Amino acid sequence: MSPRNRELLALIPAGLLVTAGFAAVFIQQDELLSNVSLTYGAIFLALCFGAHVIVRMTLPHADPYLFPIVAVLASVGLVMIYRIDDELAREQAQWYVVGLVVFAATIVWLRDYTVLERYRYTIALAGIALLVLPRVPGIGAQVNGAYLGVNLGPVSFQPAELAKIAIVIFLASYLRDTRQVLVQGGRRLGRVQLPRLKDLGPLLVVWGAAMLLLVFIRDLGSSLMFFGAFLALLYVATSQLRWVVIGLGMFFTGAWFFTATVGHVQGRIDAWRDPFDPQLYEAKVSGSYQIAQSLFAQADGGLFGTGFGQAQLTLPCGAENCPRILPAADTDLIYALITNELGLFGAAAVIGLYLMFAQRGFKIAMLAGDAFSKLLAAGLAAVFALQVFVIVGGVTKLIPLTGVTMPFVSYGGSSIVANFVLLALLLTVSNRARAPR
Repeated sequence: MSPRNRELLALIPAGLLVTAGFAAVFIQQDELLSNVSLTYGAIFLALCFGAHVIVRMTLPHADPYLFPIVAVLASVGLVMIYRIDDELAREQAQWYVVGLVVFAATIVWLRDYTVLERYRYTIALAGIALLVLPRVPGIGAQVNGAYLGVNLGPVSFQPAELAKIAIVIFLASYLRDTRQVLVQGGRRLGRVQLPRLKDLGPLLVVWGAAMLLLVFIRDLGSSLMFFGAFLALLYVATSQLRWVVIGLGMFFTGAWFFTATVGHVQGRIDAWRDPFDPQLYEAKVSGSYQIAQSLFAQADGGLFGTGFGQAQLTLPCGAENCPRILPAADTDLIYALITNELGLFGAAAVIGLYLMFAQRGFKIAMLAGDAFSKLLAAGLAAVFALQVFVIVGGVTKLIPLTGVTMPFVSYGGSSIVANFVLLALLLTVSNRARAPR
C-alpha cells in the first residue's frame, strides 16, 4: 500500500473519535443521542480529506502517519473543549480550518525548504522580535504573571508559538556550518577535553536568551523549551555529550540564581514545591491553586476515568459565573481534564500519540540526506516533544507549572497555526528524504 493510501485510511479513526466523543457529550448533557455528532464527524473528516489531497498532490513520499496523529489529537481537543464551552469549541474549529489553510500554503510554497538557509539571520531576528513583543507597552498582555500574549485590536496571539519555529530554523542552519568547529574542542584537563572559549559563544548567547525569557518576559515554559531544543540540536550536530552537560549546568546555575533574586520566579518554585501550602493555595497565587486542583482532578479520574462530560468544572452556585474547580481547563490544565474523564489509560494513550509524533520526527531526521534537513527535522521534533513535556510535567507537578499549550489539544489559535506550520515542514523534509533517488 502506498504511503498516501495508508495516510487516508489512518484518518478514519479521527473522524470516528469526533463522532463518538460528541455523541457521548450530547448524551450526558441532554440524555439523548443527536445526529449532530455524525455531522460534526463528517465535517471534520472532510476537512482532513481536503488536506490529505493537497499532501497527496504535492508530497507523495511524505511520512504517512504524522498527519493522522495530528488529526486524532485535534479531535480529542475539539471534544474536550466542547464539553467545557461550546462557543470556545466553535472558535477552535475555526482556527483548525485556518491552520489547515496555512498548512497547505506552507507545503505548496516551501517544497524547497532549503531556501530558508539563505535568510537565517533575518529569521532569527524575526524570532527574537516575536519573543520581545509581549513586553511592548500598549500591545503586550500579561497572563498569570507572565508576558505571553499580544493584542492587536481584535486579534490576539502568543508570539512564542511562532518564534519557536524561527529559532529552530536558524539553529539548524547555523550549526550545519559550525558543527566541525565545535567538535574539534580545545585543551585537555586530565581525560576531559574542554571546549575553547570562543566556541562557547553560541551556547552563551542562547543561555542568555533563555535567562532573558525567564526574567524579562517571565516565561519559564518557553525558556525551558527553547534552551532544551538548542541542546538537542547541539548534540545531534556534534554527537558529543559534553555540550549537553555544559549547557544544562549553565541553565540550572542561571535558574538557581534568578530563583533566589527574582520574586516571580521564586513564587513559581514555591508553588511547585508545596502547592497545598494554605497561604499560597487560598490566595491562588503563582499557580499553587492550579497545581493543587490539577492533582485532585487527575486522582479523581482513576484508571478508567469518570467519562466524557462527567468532570465537575464549577461549584454549584446557581449563577452563570460560578467559581471554577479546575481553572484554565481549556488551556493550561486540559491534560488534567483528560485524565479525569478518560482516566490514566486515556491520558497514557494521548501521551502515546505525542511520543509517536516525536518518534516519526526523529526518524525523518535519521533518513534525511543532508545536514540541514537532519538538524531541521530533529529540532522541530525536539521542540514539539519538549513543549508536551513542559506542560504535562507542570500539570503533574514534575516541574514548575508554565503557560505552554498542549499542541493541537489546548485551546488557542496561535498554537494551532504554528504547530501546523511545524507539521508542514516535517512533511516536506520527509518527502525529500523518502523520495526514490
